[in-house]
Amino acid sequence: MTTLKNTTFVAFIMAMVSCSKFLDVEPKASISGENIIVDETSANAALNGVYSALRTYYSVDFQSIAYLSGDNIQWTGSQSQVQEFINHQVNAENATITNTWKEIYVAVNRANQVIKNVNELAANVISEDVRKRIAGEAYFIRALAYFDLARTWGGVPLITEPTAGPTDNVGIARSSIEETYNLVLADLNRAEELLQETTNRFQATKKTVRALKARYFLYRENWQQAADYASLLIDDQANYSLLNPYYSFFADGVTGTRESVFEIFYNANEVNPHRGQWQPQQNGGTRQWAPNNTFVNLVNDPTIGGSRSALVAKDNQNRWYGNLYYRSPATDPTYVIRIAELYLIRAEANAQLGKLEEAVRDLNAIRNRAGVPQTAVGTQNELLLAIENERRLEFGLEAHRWFDLVRTGRAQTVLNISDTNRLLMPLPAEQILVDSALEQNPGY
Repeated sequence: MTTLKNTTFVAFIMAMVSCSKFLDVEPKASISGENIIVDETSANAALNGVYSALRTYYSVDFQSIAYLSGDNIQWTGSQSQVQEFINHQVNAENATITNTWKEIYVAVNRANQVIKNVNELAANVISEDVRKRIAGEAYFIRALAYFDLARTWGGVPLITEPTAGPTDNVGIARSSIEETYNLVLADLNRAEELLQETTNRFQATKKTVRALKARYFLYRENWQQAADYASLLIDDQANYSLLNPYYSFFADGVTGTRESVFEIFYNANEVNPHRGQWQPQQNGGTRQWAPNNTFVNLVNDPTIGGSRSALVAKDNQNRWYGNLYYRSPATDPTYVIRIAELYLIRAEANAQLGKLEEAVRDLNAIRNRAGVPQTAVGTQNELLLAIENERRLEFGLEAHRWFDLVRTGRAQTVLNISDTNRLLMPLPAEQILVDSALEQNPGY
Protein backbone atom coordinates (compact mmCIF):
# COMPACT_ATOMS: atom_id res chain seq x y z
CA MET A 1 0.00 0.00 0.00
CA THR A 2 1.33 3.43 -0.83
CA THR A 3 2.51 5.70 1.94
CA LEU A 4 -0.39 7.77 3.23
CA LYS A 5 -0.20 11.52 3.78
CA ASN A 6 -1.16 13.38 6.93
CA THR A 7 -4.81 13.89 6.09
CA THR A 8 -8.26 14.52 7.49
CA PHE A 9 -11.45 16.26 6.63
CA VAL A 10 -12.04 19.99 6.90
CA ALA A 11 -15.36 19.67 8.65
CA PHE A 12 -14.08 17.94 11.76
CA ILE A 13 -10.53 19.26 11.88
CA MET A 14 -11.78 22.83 12.08
CA ALA A 15 -13.64 21.81 15.19
CA MET A 16 -10.60 20.00 16.53
CA VAL A 17 -8.14 22.86 16.07
CA SER A 18 -10.58 25.30 17.62
CA CYS A 19 -10.56 23.43 20.93
CA SER A 20 -9.15 25.61 23.68
CA LYS A 21 -7.99 22.64 25.73
CA PHE A 22 -5.33 20.39 24.39
CA LEU A 23 -6.22 17.44 26.57
CA ASP A 24 -9.27 16.80 28.68
CA VAL A 25 -9.35 13.71 30.84
CA GLU A 26 -13.09 13.95 31.43
CA PRO A 27 -15.33 11.49 29.49
CA LYS A 28 -15.56 13.86 26.52
CA ALA A 29 -11.76 14.09 26.23
CA SER A 30 -10.35 15.51 23.01
CA ILE A 31 -6.92 15.65 21.42
CA SER A 32 -5.62 18.45 19.23
CA GLY A 33 -2.33 20.13 18.47
CA GLU A 34 1.15 18.66 18.77
CA ASN A 35 3.19 16.95 21.49
CA ILE A 36 0.24 16.47 23.79
CA ILE A 37 1.43 13.09 25.02
CA VAL A 38 4.44 13.67 27.24
CA ASP A 39 4.31 10.83 29.75
CA GLU A 40 2.36 7.79 30.86
CA THR A 41 -0.41 9.81 32.50
CA SER A 42 -1.07 11.98 29.46
CA ALA A 43 -0.85 8.91 27.19
CA ASN A 44 -3.61 7.19 29.14
CA ALA A 45 -5.67 10.39 29.11
CA ALA A 46 -5.24 10.64 25.34
CA LEU A 47 -6.36 7.05 24.92
CA ASN A 48 -9.44 7.95 26.94
CA GLY A 49 -10.13 10.55 24.28
CA VAL A 50 -10.03 7.87 21.59
CA TYR A 51 -12.57 5.77 23.49
CA SER A 52 -14.72 8.87 23.94
CA ALA A 53 -14.81 9.37 20.17
CA LEU A 54 -15.78 5.71 19.72
CA ARG A 55 -18.50 6.19 22.32
CA THR A 56 -19.81 9.18 20.38
CA TYR A 57 -20.14 7.53 16.99
CA TYR A 58 -21.63 4.36 18.43
CA SER A 59 -24.20 6.29 20.46
CA VAL A 60 -26.84 7.16 17.82
CA ASP A 61 -25.78 8.10 14.31
CA PHE A 62 -23.84 5.07 13.04
CA GLN A 63 -26.20 2.60 14.68
CA SER A 64 -29.28 4.34 13.34
CA ILE A 65 -28.00 3.65 9.81
CA ALA A 66 -27.82 -0.03 10.67
CA TYR A 67 -31.17 -0.17 12.50
CA LEU A 68 -33.31 1.76 10.09
CA SER A 69 -31.88 0.31 6.89
CA GLY A 70 -32.86 -3.19 7.98
CA ASP A 71 -36.28 -4.71 8.51
CA ASN A 72 -36.67 -4.88 12.30
CA ILE A 73 -37.11 -1.23 13.22
CA GLN A 74 -39.54 1.51 12.27
CA TRP A 75 -39.17 5.28 12.63
CA THR A 76 -42.02 6.98 14.44
CA GLY A 77 -40.68 10.54 14.28
CA SER A 78 -41.38 13.25 11.74
CA GLN A 79 -37.93 13.88 10.24
CA SER A 80 -38.08 12.85 6.60
CA GLN A 81 -34.30 12.42 6.42
CA VAL A 82 -34.47 9.56 8.90
CA GLN A 83 -37.22 7.85 6.91
CA GLU A 84 -34.83 7.82 3.94
CA PHE A 85 -33.03 4.83 5.45
CA ILE A 86 -36.20 2.78 5.72
CA ASN A 87 -37.14 3.71 2.14
CA HIS A 88 -33.58 3.03 0.90
CA GLN A 89 -33.53 6.42 -0.74
CA VAL A 90 -30.80 8.12 1.28
CA ASN A 91 -29.58 11.46 -0.02
CA ALA A 92 -26.03 12.75 0.21
CA GLU A 93 -27.32 15.72 2.21
CA ASN A 94 -28.68 13.43 4.94
CA ALA A 95 -27.60 14.76 8.34
CA THR A 96 -27.13 11.30 9.86
CA ILE A 97 -24.76 10.36 7.05
CA THR A 98 -22.78 13.57 7.52
CA ASN A 99 -22.58 13.23 11.30
CA THR A 100 -21.54 9.59 11.18
CA TRP A 101 -18.75 10.28 8.68
CA LYS A 102 -17.40 13.13 10.81
CA GLU A 103 -17.64 11.22 14.08
CA ILE A 104 -15.84 8.15 12.77
CA TYR A 105 -13.01 10.24 11.36
CA VAL A 106 -12.67 12.03 14.70
CA ALA A 107 -12.05 8.59 16.23
CA VAL A 108 -9.53 7.81 13.47
CA ASN A 109 -7.65 11.06 14.01
CA ARG A 110 -7.48 10.62 17.76
CA ALA A 111 -6.21 7.07 17.32
CA ASN A 112 -3.58 8.38 14.90
CA GLN A 113 -2.46 10.93 17.47
CA VAL A 114 -2.04 8.27 20.13
CA ILE A 115 -0.26 5.78 17.87
CA LYS A 116 2.24 8.36 16.67
CA ASN A 117 2.95 10.16 19.93
CA VAL A 118 3.07 7.21 22.31
CA ASN A 119 5.65 5.53 20.11
CA GLU A 120 7.82 8.67 20.22
CA LEU A 121 8.00 8.79 24.03
CA ALA A 122 11.35 8.08 25.62
CA ALA A 123 11.77 4.87 27.58
CA ASN A 124 12.33 6.80 30.82
CA VAL A 125 8.83 8.36 30.78
CA ILE A 126 6.71 5.31 29.87
CA SER A 127 7.15 1.59 30.42
CA GLU A 128 7.29 -0.63 27.38
CA ASP A 129 4.27 -2.65 28.56
CA VAL A 130 2.15 0.48 28.90
CA ARG A 131 3.35 1.81 25.55
CA LYS A 132 2.33 -1.44 23.83
CA ARG A 133 -1.05 -1.54 25.54
CA ILE A 134 -1.96 2.05 24.66
CA ALA A 135 -0.80 1.74 21.05
CA GLY A 136 -2.53 -1.63 20.69
CA GLU A 137 -5.86 -0.28 21.91
CA ALA A 138 -5.58 2.68 19.53
CA TYR A 139 -4.83 0.33 16.62
CA PHE A 140 -7.92 -1.72 17.54
CA ILE A 141 -10.20 1.32 17.60
CA ARG A 142 -8.80 2.56 14.30
CA ALA A 143 -9.40 -0.90 12.80
CA LEU A 144 -13.00 -0.89 14.05
CA ALA A 145 -13.53 2.62 12.69
CA TYR A 146 -12.26 1.73 9.22
CA PHE A 147 -14.24 -1.52 9.28
CA ASP A 148 -17.39 0.49 9.95
CA LEU A 149 -16.48 3.00 7.25
CA ALA A 150 -15.88 0.22 4.72
CA ARG A 151 -19.14 -1.61 5.34
CA THR A 152 -21.10 1.64 5.20
CA TRP A 153 -19.45 3.46 2.28
CA GLY A 154 -17.03 1.04 0.62
CA GLY A 155 -13.54 2.39 -0.07
CA VAL A 156 -12.73 5.60 1.81
CA PRO A 157 -9.79 7.99 2.19
CA LEU A 158 -7.20 6.31 4.40
CA ILE A 159 -5.67 8.48 7.10
CA THR A 160 -2.92 6.97 9.22
CA GLU A 161 -1.10 10.07 10.47
CA PRO A 162 -2.45 12.76 12.82
CA THR A 163 -3.71 15.91 11.22
CA ALA A 164 -1.36 18.88 11.27
CA GLY A 165 -3.69 21.49 9.76
CA PRO A 166 -7.14 22.04 8.23
CA THR A 167 -5.90 21.87 4.63
CA ASP A 168 -4.02 18.59 4.90
CA ASN A 169 -6.84 16.63 3.31
CA VAL A 170 -7.14 18.55 0.05
CA GLY A 171 -6.68 16.38 -3.01
CA ILE A 172 -6.76 13.03 -1.21
CA ALA A 173 -8.81 10.50 -3.16
CA ARG A 174 -10.68 7.49 -1.84
CA SER A 175 -8.86 4.19 -1.61
CA SER A 176 -10.48 1.04 -2.93
CA ILE A 177 -12.56 -1.16 -0.68
CA GLU A 178 -9.79 -3.77 -0.85
CA GLU A 179 -7.21 -1.24 0.34
CA THR A 180 -9.55 -0.13 3.11
CA TYR A 181 -10.08 -3.68 4.35
CA ASN A 182 -6.35 -4.32 4.04
CA LEU A 183 -5.71 -1.48 6.46
CA VAL A 184 -8.28 -2.92 8.86
CA LEU A 185 -6.48 -6.25 8.87
CA ALA A 186 -3.06 -4.66 9.21
CA ASP A 187 -4.25 -2.68 12.24
CA LEU A 188 -5.82 -5.77 13.78
CA ASN A 189 -2.62 -7.73 13.26
CA ARG A 190 -0.59 -4.97 14.88
CA ALA A 191 -3.02 -4.72 17.80
CA GLU A 192 -2.90 -8.48 18.30
CA GLU A 193 0.89 -8.33 18.50
CA LEU A 194 0.92 -5.52 21.04
CA LEU A 195 -1.91 -6.41 23.43
CA GLN A 196 -1.94 -8.88 26.28
CA GLU A 197 -4.18 -11.93 26.42
CA THR A 198 -6.28 -10.63 29.26
CA THR A 199 -10.06 -10.35 29.64
CA ASN A 200 -11.48 -6.83 29.65
CA ARG A 201 -14.99 -6.24 28.40
CA PHE A 202 -14.65 -2.43 28.14
CA GLN A 203 -11.14 -2.00 26.68
CA ALA A 204 -9.44 -3.81 23.84
CA THR A 205 -7.21 -6.79 24.59
CA LYS A 206 -5.79 -9.52 22.40
CA LYS A 207 -9.08 -11.39 22.87
CA THR A 208 -11.13 -8.41 21.69
CA VAL A 209 -8.96 -8.18 18.59
CA ARG A 210 -9.47 -11.85 17.82
CA ALA A 211 -13.23 -11.44 18.12
CA LEU A 212 -13.23 -8.57 15.62
CA LYS A 213 -10.96 -10.62 13.36
CA ALA A 214 -13.60 -13.37 13.33
CA ARG A 215 -16.17 -10.82 12.16
CA TYR A 216 -13.72 -9.36 9.65
CA PHE A 217 -12.99 -12.74 8.07
CA LEU A 218 -16.71 -13.53 7.94
CA TYR A 219 -17.29 -10.33 5.94
CA ARG A 220 -14.33 -11.18 3.72
CA GLU A 221 -15.67 -14.74 3.19
CA ASN A 222 -12.53 -16.31 4.57
CA TRP A 223 -14.56 -19.03 6.23
CA GLN A 224 -11.79 -21.04 7.85
CA GLN A 225 -10.15 -18.01 9.45
CA ALA A 226 -13.55 -16.80 10.66
CA ALA A 227 -14.23 -20.16 12.30
CA ASP A 228 -10.75 -20.41 13.78
CA TYR A 229 -10.82 -16.97 15.37
CA ALA A 230 -14.35 -17.47 16.68
CA SER A 231 -13.22 -20.72 18.28
CA LEU A 232 -10.52 -18.91 20.25
CA LEU A 233 -13.23 -17.02 22.13
CA ILE A 234 -15.81 -19.80 22.32
CA ASP A 235 -13.23 -22.20 23.74
CA ASP A 236 -12.27 -19.70 26.45
CA GLN A 237 -15.10 -20.94 28.65
CA ALA A 238 -13.45 -19.68 31.81
CA ASN A 239 -14.20 -16.13 30.65
CA TYR A 240 -16.97 -16.22 28.03
CA SER A 241 -20.28 -18.05 27.95
CA LEU A 242 -23.88 -17.74 26.80
CA LEU A 243 -25.99 -16.59 29.73
CA ASN A 244 -29.33 -18.25 30.30
CA PRO A 245 -31.97 -16.91 29.92
CA TYR A 246 -31.22 -14.61 27.02
CA TYR A 247 -31.94 -11.36 28.83
CA SER A 248 -29.37 -12.07 31.54
CA PHE A 249 -26.71 -10.05 29.71
CA PHE A 250 -28.70 -6.79 29.94
CA ALA A 251 -31.50 -7.09 32.54
CA ASP A 252 -31.39 -5.69 36.07
CA GLY A 253 -28.75 -3.09 35.31
CA VAL A 254 -25.88 -5.52 34.72
CA THR A 255 -22.81 -4.61 32.68
CA GLY A 256 -19.72 -6.52 31.62
CA THR A 257 -21.19 -10.01 31.97
CA ARG A 258 -19.58 -13.22 30.71
CA GLU A 259 -21.72 -12.81 27.59
CA SER A 260 -19.86 -9.65 26.65
CA VAL A 261 -16.67 -9.55 24.59
CA PHE A 262 -16.65 -5.80 24.01
CA GLU A 263 -19.18 -3.25 25.13
CA ILE A 264 -18.90 0.54 25.25
CA PHE A 265 -19.23 2.03 28.70
CA TYR A 266 -21.36 5.07 29.51
CA ASN A 267 -21.96 6.78 32.82
CA ALA A 268 -24.11 9.45 34.44
CA ASN A 269 -21.82 12.20 33.11
CA GLU A 270 -21.85 10.90 29.53
CA VAL A 271 -25.11 9.05 29.02
CA ASN A 272 -26.06 6.82 26.11
CA PRO A 273 -28.65 8.57 23.89
CA HIS A 274 -29.96 5.18 22.79
CA ARG A 275 -32.19 5.00 25.83
CA GLY A 276 -34.23 8.07 24.91
CA GLN A 277 -34.69 6.92 21.31
CA TRP A 278 -36.16 3.56 22.35
CA GLN A 279 -38.13 4.25 25.53
CA PRO A 280 -41.71 5.62 25.36
CA GLN A 281 -42.89 8.93 26.75
CA GLN A 282 -44.11 7.33 29.98
CA ASN A 283 -40.48 6.42 30.70
CA GLY A 284 -39.06 9.77 29.68
CA GLY A 285 -38.14 8.80 26.11
CA THR A 286 -39.37 9.64 22.64
CA ARG A 287 -39.83 6.13 21.16
CA GLN A 288 -38.66 7.36 17.78
CA TRP A 289 -37.08 3.95 17.13
CA ALA A 290 -39.58 1.14 17.63
CA PRO A 291 -39.76 -2.55 16.71
CA ASN A 292 -41.96 -3.01 13.66
CA ASN A 293 -44.91 -5.41 13.57
CA THR A 294 -42.98 -8.18 11.82
CA PHE A 295 -40.21 -8.19 14.41
CA VAL A 296 -42.70 -7.99 17.29
CA ASN A 297 -44.57 -11.03 15.94
CA LEU A 298 -41.35 -13.01 15.46
CA VAL A 299 -39.82 -12.24 18.83
CA ASN A 300 -43.09 -12.93 20.67
CA ASP A 301 -43.55 -16.33 19.01
CA PRO A 302 -42.42 -18.83 21.68
CA THR A 303 -41.08 -21.20 19.03
CA ILE A 304 -39.00 -18.49 17.33
CA GLY A 305 -38.20 -15.73 19.79
CA GLY A 306 -38.36 -17.61 23.08
CA SER A 307 -36.84 -15.58 25.93
CA ARG A 308 -35.80 -12.90 23.43
CA SER A 309 -39.32 -11.53 23.82
CA ALA A 310 -37.74 -9.52 26.66
CA LEU A 311 -36.39 -7.19 23.98
CA VAL A 312 -39.84 -5.63 23.56
CA ALA A 313 -42.52 -4.30 25.87
CA LYS A 314 -45.79 -2.34 25.66
CA ASP A 315 -46.31 1.21 26.87
CA ASN A 316 -49.45 2.69 28.44
CA GLN A 317 -50.83 3.37 24.95
CA ASN A 318 -50.52 -0.31 24.02
CA ARG A 319 -47.60 0.39 21.66
CA TRP A 320 -44.56 -1.83 21.43
CA TYR A 321 -41.16 -0.39 22.23
CA GLY A 322 -37.61 -1.70 22.39
CA ASN A 323 -36.36 -2.47 25.88
CA LEU A 324 -32.66 -3.30 25.45
CA TYR A 325 -31.80 0.26 26.52
CA TYR A 326 -33.85 1.17 29.57
CA ARG A 327 -31.73 2.49 32.47
CA SER A 328 -32.22 5.79 34.25
CA PRO A 329 -29.95 7.65 34.01
CA ALA A 330 -29.09 6.26 30.57
CA THR A 331 -25.92 4.37 31.49
CA ASP A 332 -26.79 1.44 29.21
CA PRO A 333 -23.71 0.04 27.45
CA THR A 334 -23.60 -0.33 23.68
CA TYR A 335 -23.00 -3.99 22.84
CA VAL A 336 -20.37 -4.18 20.09
CA ILE A 337 -19.41 -7.87 20.29
CA ARG A 338 -21.11 -10.62 22.30
CA ILE A 339 -20.07 -14.25 22.54
CA ALA A 340 -23.36 -15.14 20.81
CA GLU A 341 -22.01 -13.48 17.69
CA LEU A 342 -18.93 -15.70 17.76
CA TYR A 343 -21.15 -18.82 17.89
CA LEU A 344 -23.14 -17.63 14.89
CA ILE A 345 -20.01 -16.57 13.01
CA ARG A 346 -18.59 -20.05 13.45
CA ALA A 347 -21.92 -21.61 12.51
CA GLU A 348 -22.10 -19.63 9.27
CA ALA A 349 -18.45 -20.23 8.42
CA ASN A 350 -18.77 -23.97 8.99
CA ALA A 351 -21.97 -24.09 6.95
CA GLN A 352 -20.13 -22.41 4.09
CA LEU A 353 -17.32 -24.96 4.49
CA GLY A 354 -19.82 -27.82 4.26
CA LYS A 355 -19.37 -28.78 7.92
CA LEU A 356 -23.10 -28.87 8.48
CA GLU A 357 -23.21 -30.84 11.73
CA GLU A 358 -20.71 -28.48 13.37
CA ALA A 359 -22.72 -25.51 12.12
CA VAL A 360 -25.98 -26.92 13.50
CA ARG A 361 -24.33 -27.52 16.88
CA ASP A 362 -23.41 -23.84 17.23
CA LEU A 363 -26.76 -22.67 15.91
CA ASN A 364 -28.55 -24.85 18.42
CA ALA A 365 -26.43 -23.50 21.26
CA ILE A 366 -28.00 -20.11 20.51
CA ARG A 367 -31.48 -21.58 20.12
CA ASN A 368 -31.21 -23.61 23.32
CA ARG A 369 -30.26 -20.52 25.26
CA ALA A 370 -33.29 -18.71 23.82
CA GLY A 371 -35.54 -21.63 24.78
CA VAL A 372 -36.68 -22.48 21.25
CA PRO A 373 -36.68 -25.88 19.50
CA GLN A 374 -33.48 -27.17 17.98
CA THR A 375 -32.79 -27.09 14.26
CA ALA A 376 -32.13 -30.34 12.44
CA VAL A 377 -29.41 -30.72 9.83
CA GLY A 378 -30.77 -29.85 6.40
CA THR A 379 -29.23 -28.66 3.19
CA GLN A 380 -26.50 -26.05 3.19
CA ASN A 381 -28.84 -23.37 1.87
CA GLU A 382 -31.50 -24.20 4.45
CA LEU A 383 -28.94 -23.97 7.20
CA LEU A 384 -27.54 -20.65 6.00
CA LEU A 385 -31.06 -19.23 5.92
CA ALA A 386 -31.70 -20.54 9.44
CA ILE A 387 -28.53 -18.82 10.66
CA GLU A 388 -29.57 -15.58 8.95
CA ASN A 389 -32.96 -15.73 10.64
CA GLU A 390 -31.38 -16.50 14.01
CA ARG A 391 -29.06 -13.50 13.71
CA ARG A 392 -32.08 -11.32 12.97
CA LEU A 393 -33.63 -12.22 16.32
CA GLU A 394 -30.52 -12.65 18.44
CA PHE A 395 -29.27 -9.16 17.51
CA GLY A 396 -32.71 -7.66 16.93
CA LEU A 397 -31.93 -4.32 18.59
CA GLU A 398 -28.21 -4.31 17.81
CA ALA A 399 -26.49 -2.96 14.69
CA HIS A 400 -26.24 -6.12 12.58
CA ARG A 401 -29.27 -6.82 10.39
CA TRP A 402 -28.65 -4.35 7.54
CA PHE A 403 -24.97 -5.21 7.27
CA ASP A 404 -25.75 -8.95 7.39
CA LEU A 405 -28.15 -8.70 4.47
CA VAL A 406 -25.74 -6.61 2.42
CA ARG A 407 -22.68 -8.82 2.99
CA THR A 408 -24.59 -12.02 2.12
CA GLY A 409 -26.09 -10.54 -1.04
CA ARG A 410 -29.59 -10.94 0.35
CA ALA A 411 -30.54 -7.29 0.87
CA GLN A 412 -32.15 -6.77 -2.50
CA THR A 413 -34.38 -9.83 -2.16
CA VAL A 414 -35.32 -9.41 1.50
CA LEU A 415 -35.73 -5.64 1.48
CA ASN A 416 -36.99 -5.31 -2.10
CA ILE A 417 -34.19 -2.98 -3.17
CA SER A 418 -34.09 -2.64 -6.94
CA ASP A 419 -31.01 -0.41 -7.22
CA THR A 420 -27.74 -2.13 -6.21
CA ASN A 421 -26.14 1.28 -5.72
CA ARG A 422 -28.31 1.68 -2.63
CA LEU A 423 -26.37 -1.04 -0.80
CA LEU A 424 -23.72 1.57 0.01
CA MET A 425 -24.44 4.95 1.56
CA PRO A 426 -23.62 8.20 -0.26
CA LEU A 427 -20.60 10.18 0.80
CA PRO A 428 -21.73 13.34 2.59
CA ALA A 429 -22.42 16.11 0.09
CA GLU A 430 -20.47 18.65 2.13
CA GLN A 431 -17.35 16.50 1.92
CA ILE A 432 -17.63 16.34 -1.87
CA LEU A 433 -18.05 20.12 -1.99
CA VAL A 434 -14.91 20.88 0.03
CA ASP A 435 -12.68 18.43 -1.84
CA SER A 436 -13.21 17.67 -5.51
CA ALA A 437 -10.82 14.69 -5.25
CA LEU A 438 -13.53 12.75 -3.41
CA GLU A 439 -15.73 10.77 -5.79
CA GLN A 440 -19.33 10.05 -4.90
CA ASN A 441 -20.59 6.48 -4.81
CA PRO A 442 -22.38 5.47 -8.04
CA GLY A 443 -26.07 6.28 -8.22
CA TYR A 444 -26.00 9.34 -5.96
